[in-house]
Amino acid sequence: MMPRIKSLRCIRNSLHNCAKPWRESVIPFDPATITAEISLLEQQMAAPGFWDDRKRAATISQRVERKRASAQRFERLSEELDDIDLLHQMALEVDDQGELAALAQRVSELERVVREYRIELTFSGEYDAGDCYLSINAGAGGTDSQDWAEMLLRMYGRFCERKGWKAALLEASPGDTAGIRSAMLEIKGTYAYGNLKGEQGVHRLVRLSPFDSAHRRHTSFTAVSVIPVVEETTFEIDPKDLRIDTYRASGAGGQHVNVTDSAVRITHLPTGIAVSCQNERSQHQNKDTAMRILSARLNEILRHQQAQQLEEIQGELKDNEWGSQIRSYVLHPYQMVKDHRTNHETGNVEAVLDGELTGFVEAYLESATSSSES
Repeated sequence: MMPRIKSLRCIRNSLHNCAKPWRESVIPFDPATITAEISLLEQQMAAPGFWDDRKRAATISQRVERKRASAQRFERLSEELDDIDLLHQMALEVDDQGELAALAQRVSELERVVREYRIELTFSGEYDAGDCYLSINAGAGGTDSQDWAEMLLRMYGRFCERKGWKAALLEASPGDTAGIRSAMLEIKGTYAYGNLKGEQGVHRLVRLSPFDSAHRRHTSFTAVSVIPVVEETTFEIDPKDLRIDTYRASGAGGQHVNVTDSAVRITHLPTGIAVSCQNERSQHQNKDTAMRILSARLNEILRHQQAQQLEEIQGELKDNEWGSQIRSYVLHPYQMVKDHRTNHETGNVEAVLDGELTGFVEAYLESATSSSES
């Protein structure tokens, strides 16, 4: 008989205790408190001169929209839960197995959505709710590493599709024989940075190499870097500190849209940070995009206020090797994906490489939340 009452009760408890996920002692989500906060923020927005300080006004406006969306989502989930509960009781009374089976599917989907909602409520960082840039750089491992970089690019693209986000390829450098040496995605979606920030680090692949004539086992490394998109920075970039190079875009996509030297690479000389963009049709558009990425990188450094973290933020390749990985993907002699920070693992490697990263994202956020509160 399904779905069971116990399952529905678990979902209800999870929904009403989602302010402090992964805890036995929780603070219930309080719609009345959220409504009062929205009302207070709306009063501030209605005050004369509110838009005089555009940065503060934009921040408050975003907070209001996020709180409204959260309250509306809570209400929709509560209504769906009540609806399922009622239909479940009716189906039990008449022993309608067909209806019970249909409700089981709705329960499964509701569990997934509630779990996703609980995760979103943990995001408290300044940029967690916004967009991000995700860059991939092949490291130790030669052609296998470059092929691995392309596999990761596809994995994150599929993850974005599953989340309903837009992922635009800003730049990609093809590998010497196969795969890519580097690539950068601009990912637009609600809580894109909050979900993906835990993906930053070195990813290790173990498999029988398709590029080895002896078909021996190879280990490859690829670095992933994630930085938030920032609309405004607290500093100005001196044009004298920049070196701007143009070149013809490489790869099939670039050859299709670029017939001139429209691709742009900007190097910030004081830090050595270099960013590239080649996906737009015009050099001017590529330059604007590259400048936004550069500003985001410099803003990230400014936020951390520590020079020793520069290499981590830039995703330097010298640490892109054995012993520095955050996650291992083993295809031979057994199949397993394991995150070394959280010990979360799965044997369904194909699903992970096809973008099923939810379990790893949740485990990282659970670990990060526990660390911050301990």
